[in-house]
Amino acid sequence: MKTLLLTLTAVLAGLANAAPVQAFLTTADQQRLLAPGNVARPAAGADAVIRIDPGRQHQRMAGFGAAITEGSAWLMRHGMSEAQRDALMRELFTRDGTGLGFELTRLTIGASDFSRRHYSLDDMPPGRTDPELKHFSLAPEREDVIPAVRQALALNPRLQVMASPWSAPGWMKTTDSLVQGQLRPEFYGAFARYMVRYVDEMKAEGVPIFALTLQNEPHFEPGDYPGMRMPPATRAAVVGQHLGPLLKARGMQTQILEWDHNWDEPWSPMAMLADKTARQYVSGVAWHCYAGDVSAQSQVARQFPELDVWFTECSGGEWKPQWAETLPWMMRNLIIGSTRHGARGVLMWNLALDPKYGPHLGGCTDCRGVVTIDPKDGKVTRNIEYYAFGHASRFVHQGARRIESEGGADKKTGLDHVAFTNPDGGTVLIVSNSAAVPRRFTVQAPGQRFGYELPASGVVTFTW
Repeated sequence: MKTLLLTLTAVLAGLANAAPVQAFLTTADQQRLLAPGNVARPAAGADAVIRIDPGRQHQRMAGFGAAITEGSAWLMRHGMSEAQRDALMRELFTRDGTGLGFELTRLTIGASDFSRRHYSLDDMPPGRTDPELKHFSLAPEREDVIPAVRQALALNPRLQVMASPWSAPGWMKTTDSLVQGQLRPEFYGAFARYMVRYVDEMKAEGVPIFALTLQNEPHFEPGDYPGMRMPPATRAAVVGQHLGPLLKARGMQTQILEWDHNWDEPWSPMAMLADKTARQYVSGVAWHCYAGDVSAQSQVARQFPELDVWFTECSGGEWKPQWAETLPWMMRNLIIGSTRHGARGVLMWNLALDPKYGPHLGGCTDCRGVVTIDPKDGKVTRNIEYYAFGHASRFVHQGARRIESEGGADKKTGLDHVAFTNPDGGTVLIVSNSAAVPRRFTVQAPGQRFGYELPASGVVTFTW
């Protein structure tokens, strides 16, 4: 009995001396937006208990962020004053003050639908080819994209940059066009050299590319902007026989990520990775959100546990403008779901768009950026995506480990959660409530125990 009392006293003393917990809340009515607040003592009648186990560690995090598309870069450079742009870039890419601290971004190799014109980096007149890439040029990217990425890197040297083509140059394709078509087998090697040339020249511009995907959304051929169908066998042939060996022979550290498409077709990356020659050059699998379920990430990871998982694209849009619906969806699927299913990095699509959901040429007509910039006056509107990602990017630092959190996350409670340990030893817990009513829960961690009531459709990040 005496031993039990001494133990209980020690536990209570430890909790009394626990590090202070900070809470940052966003509510669906937008009355609280990443607003600091307090936690409470655990109370009776909690809907759930969330238990944190730092001893059970999972993937190491690379970061959160969004794509610097040509449209986003142009808008930030031409739709704002220099002072406005500098302030926004600092807010997005540092943690100064209340900055988001984005540590990951994605570039398009040539044009996407969010470009003001359709182009590749080696365009030729119809009927002409350039297999030696004599006409390759980064000139289109030097206009706005490269200056924007350089500024982001100057603000945050830890920023990691990946890149994806929406199409090979038209002359490499069956359509002789950037729109639709497939890569012609005689140009597999030229396409690999095109990708390596891009990495080389971007590095010379001061923009290191840490990872490439072979093709954005390889099972989709849009009818009004650059795209290219690339089935698993083609991807395996290009990677295994051309791009992989070329990177290796050059001693380049740039990684190759497979797939870069939706959750609904896990069979496709598994088919490509079944090619052992190609597999040896692949370091990870990249995913998009537009179809299927986030659990597909784990389905593939179980078959290829040695590969990293990345989440590389999702866009919010005016098809789901309601905060009470969209904020919990983004948290459940992107910030929480994607990382719980192994993602080392999580990316939104456009970093910035204008009030007309552009600039774009073809493709999505009502996509939102993380922020909206009005080019009339440079005014910035911070969108749902800004706050959803801010609940992670501001607090989870590059090099953090996802750690085990369990309990209370089910359809009945509407609670979803994920936890991390930062490199400095601090703990981050993100909890989302998709229920239509407030939920009370208790958090238990080594040396820590507290309670909280999370409003309906709200999100909270705890740090200690």
